[in-house]
Order: sequence, then structure tokens, then C-alpha cells
Amino acid sequence: MSVAMNRQKKVTTHVLSEMKHNKEKIAMLTAYDYSLAKIVDQAGIDVILVGDSASNVMAGWETTLPITLDQMIYHGASVVRAVNRALVVVDLPFGTYQGNSKEALTSAIKIMKETAADSVKLEGGAEVVESVKRIISAGIPVMGHLGLTPQSIHKFGTYTVRAKQEEEAKKLIEDAHLLQEAGCFGIVLEKIPAKLAEQVAKELTIPIIGIGAGSGVDGQVLVLHDMLGINQEFSPRFLRRYHNLFAEITGAVSGYIEDVKSVDFPSDREQY
Repeated sequence: MSVAMNRQKKVTTHVLSEMKHNKEKIAMLTAYDYSLAKIVDQAGIDVILVGDSASNVMAGWETTLPITLDQMIYHGASVVRAVNRALVVVDLPFGTYQGNSKEALTSAIKIMKETAADSVKLEGGAEVVESVKRIISAGIPVMGHLGLTPQSIHKFGTYTVRAKQEEEAKKLIEDAHLLQEAGCFGIVLEKIPAKLAEQVAKELTIPIIGIGAGSGVDGQVLVLHDMLGINQEFSPRFLRRYHNLFAEITGAVSGYIEDVKSVDFPSDREQY
């Protein structure tokens, strides 16, 4: 099947599995609202992540920790209403699944019922396997997340590259296998050495999506506001900016202000 034909087909977890099998790379981006999600979906993206990064880019918090379950549901439902094709994944926010598998299941069910999303994502390996299994047992698809896990920033104390040392790399590989065995349909690997990420992608049968994890994985994810250049304050090595919307929007707003002040707007044809 051609890529053009694939872009007309609703993306499911099974489709992602087929894409890995066929060596077709998976394109994933974040979105948090109806308008941008509609554009991203119509452009042909495979997966939309309603990330807890909304805490940073939408609410202005320094970390992902403050965003609540209800706020994630608000963003998730907004995105789902815009999407026809992409698989929608909603992050379980900090404090809604760690250490309590019953609470994890309750949180995941609430997201699925109130957003109509396709799946949820959570961070961690062996520590959260019990929660992963419990959520999947209810028929809810789960995506894992290993490497740099932003919800654990206070534990790490830094956003530096993870799993550079042999012991941590070994644990990451073990955790990846545990998540696959638990039933995860895919895993995000964030900010780890490219060779390690490639090894994980080769060893596992489920799709591995990278962010700052090199090109040897099965797909890539970026934060939409970063790759569009809306956010100018975040410039890691792995980020490629495809536009400079900050400059374009600033110019448009400046032009509007100037036209209002000079009474150039509205013109005769823009009045009733």
C-alpha cells in the first residue's frame, strides 16, 4: 500500500505495528487544541500526542508536574474533536498513576470516557508495570515512555541525556522489554544515546518513537510549538525548527496595531 493511500486510513495501534513491520517511519507531533490539531491531522500526521507538555507551552509552568487530570481531559477532548485520521494518545499526568494501579486505571478510564481518545501514555519502567497491566486489562491501549522522563525531573535534577552509563542503559533495555511484555503498543524514548535507542528498536517488536534518540528508531515526535518556532526559549540539539511563527505572528500583530492606530483598519469595504 502506498504512503498516499495510508494517509487516508484511520491510524490504529495495529496500523502502527504494520508500519514498523514494513519499515515505514512513524511521524508524531503534539497538539493541545482543536484548531492546530485539525491542521496537523489534515497534513497527514500518524500520531497526535496530547502531552503533559501542555503544562509548559499552554500554561507557562516550568515543569510538567502542575497540570491536572481534568486539564489533560480538556485538552484531549479538544484535540479528538478535530481529528479524523491520526491516532490520539493522551498523557496521564503526574500523580494519577504512580504507586497505585487502581488509581491508574481510574485515571485512564476517565480520560478514555471523557475525551474519546485512542490511548494513554505514562512514564516509567518496572515501577509502573503493575499500572500498565491493569490499564491494558480494561482494554485501554498504553504507550510507554523511557529515558528522560520529565515527570521525574526533581528526582534527576537535570534535563541532561539519560542512560549514558552502562547500568542505566541496561535498566532501560530491561524496562523496554518489561513494557512490551506487559502489553504496551509502543514506547517513546526521550533524550538517550542514538545507539542505545537503535538497539531497543531492533530488539523489540513494538514501535519505538524517539525524541532526541537518533534516527535508528521507528518514528519521531516533537512538540508542535517548538518545531513551528512559536516557542523560542527551548533549543535542544534534537530540535529542528520548520518555521519561525514567532516572527510571523509578531509581525502580523504589529501590523494590526499600526493599522488600528492609524485608522487604516477597518477600511470602507470592511464596514457595514
